[in-house]
Amino acid sequence: MDLNPRQSQLVEAVRHQGTLSIEALAERFGVTLQTVRRDVQRLAEAGMLARFHGGVRLPGSTTENVAYRQRQAMAAQAKQRIARAVAARIPNGCSLMMNIGTTTEAIAQALMQHRDLRVITNNLHIAALLSTNPQCEVIVASGSVRASDQGIVGEATVEFLSQFKVDIGLVGVSGIEADGTLRDYDFREVKVTRALMAHAREVWMAADHTKFNRPAMVELGHLQDLDVFFTDLPPPAPFAPLLQQAGVECVVADSD
Repeated sequence: MDLNPRQSQLVEAVRHQGTLSIEALAERFGVTLQTVRRDVQRLAEAGMLARFHGGVRLPGSTTENVAYRQRQAMAAQAKQRIARAVAARIPNGCSLMMNIGTTTEAIAQALMQHRDLRVITNNLHIAALLSTNPQCEVIVASGSVRASDQGIVGEATVEFLSQFKVDIGLVGVSGIEADGTLRDYDFREVKVTRALMAHAREVWMAADHTKFNRPAMVELGHLQDLDVFFTDLPPPAPFAPLLQQAGVECVVADSD
């Protein structure tokens, strides 16, 4: 589903609030109730939102992520801002590992002008993009290709990553719980991301504001496993003090 700007903002508003009434959404966007109902109907049919009488909320599944193309459309501008903030901190001549995710793909796009990078990834989208930069060497992990998003997962991938020790591990995440637990949906993907984090001298996580308080089934780790956390808005309570207590540097991307 291709989202228009209002629909994208509607999804982000619900992700931020958890639930919103149809009346509140109409007032927020300055449109009629009928227009909001049509938007909500389309988004519900696409599985991006769940309707209830008089309002809308996030889908409650902790077992399955939304489709890849839908994830690309969600918070797209926020991801681009985060990507620019991350790229600004990455020096030329750096070695990186990058995992599966639309935010890490945005970071790859922001690295197209960097020089002398060596990037190891289990994300075929990142590999295809960065391989067009003649100043970047791309190493693709072995393993099974996941059809839904072109991510590479499996025990072979974990073993492959164990050969390396890179300067920075760049990772995304599906959800962050209120106790600081990092979560994702696919246990195979989580095992690969854990291996990536274990073989990086510094671990940088990039996650937009919609990932706070988002449920997912599989535990990846904890905020204290990170060195730097990049996001697009100041983290809501209780995440700011959790990051501070864990000694994690929090970088909020500048607004355009």
